[in-house]
Amino acid sequence: MAADGWPEDAVEVGRIVDAWGVKGWIKVQPFSNEPQALLASRDWFLKAADADRAVKPAAAAGRLPPRLTVTAARRHGDGVVASAEHVPDRNAAEALKGARVFVSRASFPKADDGEYYWVDLIGLEVVNRQGDRLGNVADLIDTGPHTVLRVAGDGPEAPEHLIPFVAAYVDDVSLSERRITVDWGLDY
Repeated sequence: MAADGWPEDAVEVGRIVDAWGVKGWIKVQPFSNEPQALLASRDWFLKAADADRAVKPAAAAGRLPPRLTVTAARRHGDGVVASAEHVPDRNAAEALKGARVFVSRASFPKADDGEYYWVDLIGLEVVNRQGDRLGNVADLIDTGPHTVLRVAGDGPEAPEHLIPFVAAYVDDVSLSERRITVDWGLDY
């Protein structure tokens, strides 16, 4: 944890979209189709939707501290609903609408062999079988059937590569070496 109580490995995982019910539950739109990290963590950290600052406690305004202790969370449709300490009613839940939700990366469930969290892949160097550097993973794109790595080359004139994240093209992912080896040409 940083000196201000904010986790140094915080990852944004969703956004509070509304209150849910009358007993202080909140509805969260997760940024993943599989929101295990959101469901597994009991400590959620909030930032205001319109700024890169933590939500500040202000009892008079009905705001909550930047950390929520979640007492229950479950999937509901395409979202997640949750209750938290110190959110006693619908009005308190509505005051959180729009807040960005972060959790500590350390609280994510362990990924199975051959499975990776996107947040762990972003920034990794990508090289081909010949050892040529293609760039770094800038983003991932979910196309439905599979994920595609968006690899940004070095410099503004360098080409961008869109590489399907499937075994036919990805030979190895080494998180410890921060490298992905692919079967991909420089001119693809």
